[in-house]
Amino acid sequence: MEIFIELSIIIGITVLVAGIMRLLKQPLIIGYIIAGIIVSPYFLDIVSSTETIAVFSQIGVAFLLFIIGLSLSPKVIKEVGKVSLITGIGQIIFTSLIGFFISRLLGFPVIISLYIAIALTFSSTIIIMKLLSDKKDLEKLYGKISIGFLLVQDIFVIILLMIISSFSGNISMINLSFGSILSGIFLIGGFILISIYVLPGLSKFFAQSQEFLFLFSIGWGLGLAALFHYIGFSMEIGALIAGIALSMSPYHYEISSKMRPLRDFFIILFFILLGSQMVFGNISPLIIPAIIFSLFILIGNPLIVMILMGLLGYKKKTGFQAGFTVAQISEFSLILIALGVSMGHLTNEILSLVTIVGLITISGSTYLILYSDKIYPYLSRYLSIFERKKVREKELDKIKDYEIVLFGYNRIGYDLLQSFKKLKKEILVVDYNPETISELSKKKIKCRYGDVDDEEFLNELNLTQTKMIVSTIPEFETNLLLIKKIKQTTKKAIIMVVSHNIEEANILYDAGATYVIMPHFLGGHHASMMISKHGLNINKFLKEKKKHLKHLKTKKELGHEHPKAEKHR
Repeated sequence: MEIFIELSIIIGITVLVAGIMRLLKQPLIIGYIIAGIIVSPYFLDIVSSTETIAVFSQIGVAFLLFIIGLSLSPKVIKEVGKVSLITGIGQIIFTSLIGFFISRLLGFPVIISLYIAIALTFSSTIIIMKLLSDKKDLEKLYGKISIGFLLVQDIFVIILLMIISSFSGNISMINLSFGSILSGIFLIGGFILISIYVLPGLSKFFAQSQEFLFLFSIGWGLGLAALFHYIGFSMEIGALIAGIALSMSPYHYEISSKMRPLRDFFIILFFILLGSQMVFGNISPLIIPAIIFSLFILIGNPLIVMILMGLLGYKKKTGFQAGFTVAQISEFSLILIALGVSMGHLTNEILSLVTIVGLITISGSTYLILYSDKIYPYLSRYLSIFERKKVREKELDKIKDYEIVLFGYNRIGYDLLQSFKKLKKEILVVDYNPETISELSKKKIKCRYGDVDDEEFLNELNLTQTKMIVSTIPEFETNLLLIKKIKQTTKKAIIMVVSHNIEEANILYDAGATYVIMPHFLGGHHASMMISKHGLNINKFLKEKKKHLKHLKTKKELGHEHPKAEKHR
């Protein structure tokens, strides 16, 4: 009963602290750690059942990594794209190298410096996904790229945890258990084969009962975690592999959604325990290193990403916003350091140091991400050094007159372009994704690389003779700016923009839009038009089905998947 009362008090305090974090627009993870500090021996001294809470926290870490593994399909490398792969790997290399040298300059031993340097490379996929979702930026170019290189980081975590799990005590090449590594490789290979050839069939059997599917998921995740722990690896790598093995299952989304409530409860206890284990007895020597590491993460990491994306040909704003998504360390950083402490490689002082860095960077980056649109105009003129000169030179080429200008070549833009071609008019496509521009150039389609949010770029476009402007960009503020600029240039042009909100659509109409495209309502309207046209004639509907399937196949080949953000609407 004592553990029950203790947990109740701890959770109650956590609820209060987490509520304050919500008011401050901060991720709840900060509230969990602060709650752990409050209940620690240095303050209220409530935590006495440390071993029990430690077991719960281990279960939380296992569930967290299991769910992360569910999203890491073997196809993920292909899905994240070249820019995410290059930026992700580049950021890992440069951050870890610079972080290692900073650690050494601060006087930390080699092994501790390695741990700190690697911990600094991870950014929180969970926190970034939540912030981008709140901003409705998951479908923006920088959002897609950010999620891509965060997935690359997650893959790196798998490899790293496996390597660290092969060491015990003092790290040295002599202590590396090649037998464990070989057995681990064989196990992973075996589970990959099982995930491809066995689990898809079995999952159909499990999915016949929702309760059985839930029970199987728990058994599979914890079972593999225990198996890997038994053969000499950490349970973390076992949980990750368990998730990856199930990622090929058609029910992996359902499994993930069912496991999240369990994960959320147990992982709260992990961060509470983490906060309660922080060492404050002699914290003064940690303050300067914590500030230096935090500044490196908040400023250095974004600079690394901006440089890499600039070299790949992206606009300064895209690199600027993507850079902020790596301006914090993640829950994986804390898990890595906690693992190092449990294996005897690190002390609690290092855990405290990295936790302080986590609190500072997660808090700071949250505001940077949420208000990046407002911060950008103040720094825009200083960020041009991150853009490739060749790209700028192409933008300054002489612009000819175009009768139709399409802003944004995406899912809707592709269909519109097909209609424009039938009009046999001069068409220009504007997009801020270099890969899209490259593809259009190969197809001999006139295109320009540019960002509609950049007023200087809009001024460079010669729109005086343009008769139709269409924007498939869903951002309300961007379309308002575009309408304003077009109205200043030409008052007779047809202006079509996209909106997903009725109130915003009315504002766009008031601002001067000729027509506002609302994809959700257009789908229902199109279906009603088919019913009016074909009545109850099934043969005509089957012809529509055939045409639609052909259209969907083309869309699939072009990579025009349905926006993930729309699934939550």
